[in-house]
Amino acid sequence: MNDIFTYPFDAAEIMKKQKRLKRELLGDGTSRIKKRIAVLGGSTVDAVRDVLELFLLNYGIEPEYYTSEYGQYYNDAMFPPEELTEFKPDIVYIHTTYRNITDFPTLRDSSDDIKLKLAKVLTPLEEAWNSIAAKFGCPVIQNNFELPPFRLLGNSDAYDEHGRVRFINRLNAALSDHAAERDDLHICDLNYVSSCYGLDAWHDGTQWYMYKYAFPMQAVPYIAANLAAVIKAIFGKNKKVLALDLDNTLWGGVVGDDGVEGIKIGKDLPSGQVYSEFQEYVKLHRDMGVLLTVCSKNDEENAYAGLNHPDSTLSPEEFTLIKANWDNKDENIIRTADALNLLPESFVFADDNPAERQIVRDRVKGAAVPEMDGAENYIRILDRNRYFEVVGKLTADDLKRAEMYRANAEREAARTSIADYGEYLDSLEMTADIKPFEPLYISRIAQLTNKSNQFNVTTRRYTEGEIANISRDPSYIALYGRLADKFGDNGVVSVVIGNIRGAELHIDLWIMSCRVLKRDMEFAMLDTLVKAAKERGISTVIGYYYPTAKNGMVKELFGRFGFTKVSDDGGNTVWRLDTGSYADRNTHININRG
Repeated sequence: MNDIFTYPFDAAEIMKKQKRLKRELLGDGTSRIKKRIAVLGGSTVDAVRDVLELFLLNYGIEPEYYTSEYGQYYNDAMFPPEELTEFKPDIVYIHTTYRNITDFPTLRDSSDDIKLKLAKVLTPLEEAWNSIAAKFGCPVIQNNFELPPFRLLGNSDAYDEHGRVRFINRLNAALSDHAAERDDLHICDLNYVSSCYGLDAWHDGTQWYMYKYAFPMQAVPYIAANLAAVIKAIFGKNKKVLALDLDNTLWGGVVGDDGVEGIKIGKDLPSGQVYSEFQEYVKLHRDMGVLLTVCSKNDEENAYAGLNHPDSTLSPEEFTLIKANWDNKDENIIRTADALNLLPESFVFADDNPAERQIVRDRVKGAAVPEMDGAENYIRILDRNRYFEVVGKLTADDLKRAEMYRANAEREAARTSIADYGEYLDSLEMTADIKPFEPLYISRIAQLTNKSNQFNVTTRRYTEGEIANISRDPSYIALYGRLADKFGDNGVVSVVIGNIRGAELHIDLWIMSCRVLKRDMEFAMLDTLVKAAKERGISTVIGYYYPTAKNGMVKELFGRFGFTKVSDDGGNTVWRLDTGSYADRNTHININRG
């Protein structure tokens, strides 16, 4: 990742070097997913679109754009021109601002008048979202509204129904309610971005009156960064692990030198309170499914002693893995990634030491390494970089992810104590629910299709809307797999989507979470898929493998399944299986097919 796009970034430098940065990003050899993004603007949006491209390229997404004419967001959404229809966007961004509200309450308006004015803003947006859903079936990102440049009623503007502040707050609350209810709608919190930037600077009217930009040019990178965070989360480009140093990161001082009693932690002293608040912030991430690990140059005994300090919010049990030793930190991050079956690029490394940060930047490709300068800035730096952006609803599997990975560590300990691997698998007492897509798991299934990179034969990505449509379409066989054992529930870990064409089933997607590798779950899924295919009168299953920089582990998956390779075009392979001669391969998992 390019440090110029890491908060706190130099907005002026980004604006000045756009063309050069784009050339460097496109020429850095990174493998990126390509996405079509329609930008429908209520004001001029060219600058936002261009800088957004830089942030997305940095996240591993190469965008292609359709851009509406100035102020044509509603018309393009409701009556798409041929160019937009042919474009077939993967995502639509509606960029409205305070400037698009043309009818604010007056002091003479009644409550009913004001309700009508609220509807005058909200109804066209609702119509636009519904039209996009019907015509394109893709997610929509909608700006909320920044606060006004003045308060006619002073502080009363915040609660008097005639005040513009109150009016915008009501609009934003309504937008939030819609986003909470709809899986296909996401909010770009322009209100928060403008507040952080500063409303006085934001509402500098020069750019509006001259060029119809509703904000100053120096604010563009902040808007683009916030929007890019939403888009990369939708397309599965979030980070998964927060790897933390200990000394002067989670507490003040050096535990090995100062002793446990000498480190600064706790709310009784200002020097300790800043670290306590940071620990509380970190712990909140664990609650939403981010894995916490320790990467510290320390004696392990001292590390555990510090984490067991009576004023520490974080205990050793909060961490999925603790690496406290004197090895290089880049090596420890790579070992941690291997132990968790994750790619090193899934990590965010938080360390107060600039030398350690630079080593990890140089040696752990793709890992995010923010500038953790000054403990009082730690929370803001991590928060503004939006490494773990949440889109849609957090699933039950998200909330239990840390426990799932801790259970994996227990499974690994059990594996090393048993010599025979088949005996070890039987000892896990595994059961799997393998069933057609259900509404309860639509969000998790879509999430998994966007996050799974290594065990993914075709690397296709799906939105929640697309998954919901497939679940209702009789021309598909679509299965999810949920795996549990004596150590705990792994949640939904595998998805297969096959398209029926006559007597053939063509596999569009086969993915599995790497945390359940080598446990026969892929065979349990295959057995169930073939059984479902036979019940539908299907004689042949066709599998496809499209190579990427990350999915080499499944290059021969279909070969291991007993498929016959029928073509190989530069690594893109096609495989064929006769269902009539197929015999079940899973011997270690009890399957509940419902």
